[in-house]
Amino acid sequence: MGTPLGDFIRAKRDSIQPQSLGLPEHGRRRAPGLRRLDLAARAGISVEYLTRIEQGRDRNPSVAVVNALADALSLDPSERNHLRYLAKITGGACPSHTRPAPPRRDVRPSVLQTLRLLEPGIAMVTNRLGDILAHTSAYESVTSGTGLLDADTPNLTHYVFTDSRARTFFADWNDVADQQAFDLWLAPSVENSEWLSTELAPVAGPEFTRRLNRHVVPPRGVLRLNHPSGCELQLLRETLELSSDAQQLVVFLPADERTAQAVDQLRRRPHGRLRAIS
Repeated sequence: MGTPLGDFIRAKRDSIQPQSLGLPEHGRRRAPGLRRLDLAARAGISVEYLTRIEQGRDRNPSVAVVNALADALSLDPSERNHLRYLAKITGGACPSHTRPAPPRRDVRPSVLQTLRLLEPGIAMVTNRLGDILAHTSAYESVTSGTGLLDADTPNLTHYVFTDSRARTFFADWNDVADQQAFDLWLAPSVENSEWLSTELAPVAGPEFTRRLNRHVVPPRGVLRLNHPSGCELQLLRETLELSSDAQQLVVFLPADERTAQAVDQLRRRPHGRLRAIS
């Protein structure tokens, strides 16, 4: 049985063209990308050891081996961080018979107070699984009519993959879907990732599972939204990690004057005040 670490290394190896690393081509091959032999040589490890890592038969490669593989694959900083994280959770995976515990959904009073101070700005508190735990009234204004906040416990990941309105609301739906799937690997624990994957995968289908398992580190540029009112919004995202709570405070800022004006108009519509879901 494979592991997240092995899946990532294999997927990255398959995506690399040998000539991009200055290696000669070896003619037509059944498998795409970089040969296991070439990657092992570049990393200074044996082909047999690399095979064990990719197949999940070795779950505890040393830090030196992980760094050597990162160098050999020419990973960028974000990909290197992800590789190290996968090595950590692969080595510390919990027994499969243990029922994963659901993530905590309570928000500390001081965090809620911080959120209130951000009014009338657009902000929310969430976790890596996509649970929207609290938000400002402006966030409700920006998402009104989209169905995102309709559930008693809204979940952005669930909405992106299961609600058809999400594909219209998010102008760059493919990018957002990549981001939400990737963030499950950065969830507070392996148990929580598995918990949501178990709940979500049956209803989200292959669009979700394919993205979850390919381990592509997604770019996070301007968030483009098509509001049901006809407004086109472009928002910048600033994220404050609340590491002790395994949560994030996300603030959305207008990326241009047109968006700022549109957000101001949406704010004037009647909506509720700060809402804590938990």
